[in-house]
Amino acid sequence: MTVPRVRCLHTPMTTERIADHVKFAYWVPNVSGGLVTSTIEQRTDWGYDYNVTLARTAENNGFEYALTQVRYEASYGAEYQHESTSFSLALLLATERLKVIAAVHPGLWQPGVLAKLGATADHLSGGRFSVNVVSGWFKDEFTHLGEPWLEHDERYRRSAEFLQVLRKIWTEDDVDFRGDFYRIHDFTLKPKPIHTPELFQGGNSTAARRNGGLYSDWYFSNGKDFTGITDQIVEVRDHARTVDREVSIGLNGFIIARDTEVEAREVLREIVAKANRPAVEGFRSAVQQAGSATGDKKGMWADSSFEDLVQYNDGFRTQLIGTPEQIAERIAAYRRRGVDLILGGFLHFQEEVEYFGAKVLPLVREIEAADSQETLSEYRVPVLS
Repeated sequence: MTVPRVRCLHTPMTTERIADHVKFAYWVPNVSGGLVTSTIEQRTDWGYDYNVTLARTAENNGFEYALTQVRYEASYGAEYQHESTSFSLALLLATERLKVIAAVHPGLWQPGVLAKLGATADHLSGGRFSVNVVSGWFKDEFTHLGEPWLEHDERYRRSAEFLQVLRKIWTEDDVDFRGDFYRIHDFTLKPKPIHTPELFQGGNSTAARRNGGLYSDWYFSNGKDFTGITDQIVEVRDHARTVDREVSIGLNGFIIARDTEVEAREVLREIVAKANRPAVEGFRSAVQQAGSATGDKKGMWADSSFEDLVQYNDGFRTQLIGTPEQIAERIAAYRRRGVDLILGGFLHFQEEVEYFGAKVLPLVREIEAADSQETLSEYRVPVLS
């Protein structure tokens, strides 16, 4: 009798690792104007009270993470902005389980100062504070504050040092670091965080992928189709393998879940039709230099169309638009390609987060359970008597 060849439970793909369950995060609307640059109605608000209610709703509807945005001055439809680290701490103190990721800019933060803030936030929140390192795309924010604006790859070299310094200060004593951008001399942080905060690296470029693989816990991608995200996962995890690390993958997606696909597609059509064209074009002009400044043209927004940029992190490209069943199937397909987390944006945050938790997320879990059962059956070895 021939015994079937034994394979590992999760068959290795080019993406190497498949999560048992995909996690969910949402964009915190701490910046005015909503998540689309359009005059369509957006029943959302950038204020504190609305965001506390939303955070509590999210953690009770299956969302594990929230990401606060970072802007320092008015730009492209975002007239008002709450600062990300302080707003993150406020949400942490108002919730019980939600992990909140604060976006920060190296160059506007000294890593030792942020490490101190992060350690305090860790203690106050019971280990729920994380950091998303954003290398920067908005030149005016730096120059208006009197800080130098570095070229694309230099910004990511600075971010690489920033990530290394944060982790060292949180985990080591008597830290010495001699880099091109940061110099730390015999520094010991007390108290250290109880749980080392997770580090996220955002981007799409070759430099971002390298940082994600070598230095961060998570790599965040702008919205991408299956091919686009798979290319990034392979490259990020190739880098991680060289230093014997594992990196998790997060993917941005703007979610339009409706009872019928026709309804969902009509919402997308209206969003784009009512785009604030001057704001979108201004944003496009500001950000596409980030991609074109890289030698291989792989930077964020390098190939984004006008329609893509109406959702300013390419969220439409992930195509999480349709019925709950269609969206759940697509999320499951991303998971099978190595995506660990979906970072969702919504038109009407409060009601749509609830709808997602009630209608979409249970279907995702059903598909995951079926996938797991199918995999177990496929790789079960017969017992020989």
